[in-house]
Amino acid sequence: MRSAGIHHITAIAGDPQRNLDFYTEALGLRLVKRTVNFDDPGSYHFYFGDNIGSPGTIMTFFPWPGARRGTRGSGQVTTVSFAVPRNSMAFWKERLRATHVIAEEIEGRFGCNALRFLDPDGLQLELTVIPSNVEGSRRETFKVTSTGSLDFARDDGSPSARAIRGFAAPTLEVRNPEKTEKLLTEILGFEFVAEENNRRRFRGSGSNASAEIDLVSSEAGFGQIAAGTVHHIAFRAADDDEQLKVREQLVARGLNVTPVIDRQYFHSIYFREPNGILFEIATDGPGFLIDEPADALGETLKLPPIYQSKRDEIERVLPTIHLRHSAAS
Repeated sequence: MRSAGIHHITAIAGDPQRNLDFYTEALGLRLVKRTVNFDDPGSYHFYFGDNIGSPGTIMTFFPWPGARRGTRGSGQVTTVSFAVPRNSMAFWKERLRATHVIAEEIEGRFGCNALRFLDPDGLQLELTVIPSNVEGSRRETFKVTSTGSLDFARDDGSPSARAIRGFAAPTLEVRNPEKTEKLLTEILGFEFVAEENNRRRFRGSGSNASAEIDLVSSEAGFGQIAAGTVHHIAFRAADDDEQLKVREQLVARGLNVTPVIDRQYFHSIYFREPNGILFEIATDGPGFLIDEPADALGETLKLPPIYQSKRDEIERVLPTIHLRHSAAS
């Protein structure tokens, strides 16, 4: 396998309305799918991303009202980084200040400046300037939900000079980096490209910023997965055949891998890498357009076939939420 990089990252949130408002209003991502947790249909599963939810741009959440706060530590994805265009830092500083988000500018890693801040549940985020040698999102078709002064997208729907372009290298903290590194390079097809202090960067076959991940050696205690932490990170498989081949290799390494699970918008396998982080391998297709047109993504609750007969019951249980702006505006 030669993975193109990150497919999506899934985290846990508390209040669903607060989560929805922050990622669409403050960060300008588009809600591309509103569905339920397939393993817990009484709770939402939100997908945020670019205009059509391209792999490499998808940030997803399980919002569980009243969930306790988790703690960051080893055995986790401790920081989620988003790629932003060069010369956009002044805009983002002002944007975060205007939305009452406290951000700090951190010294550039591998020559890239970044802003670090927390989302409303305490998830650590970074906005990282896209390196000059790395392209933006492979499908720069942002048309985000926000309107007015934020003005991420031009009237024709093309991306502004400031919008988030997808993921940059997330930070994976582990006790024994050599074991995770072997998995990344020998099975998932990542290549080591740079080192800075105790941080090692790896890159998949993709040409955009979402092809990269950072592995950090950490002696910290193990983190606790709950609200404000990452539940799992998913890597891209081009199709079902590639996914099955990599599954065979993972099983041969003695890893406990799930069967292929149909997640409606992609097919998935899950396993814990040697340091305990939950990894997923997700196919690029079929994508988010299979049950909604592009101009209506995220506007209605979508359920997998197994839950369609229980729609009325599920809708009664789910918290009421409100979209602040039309996804097509």
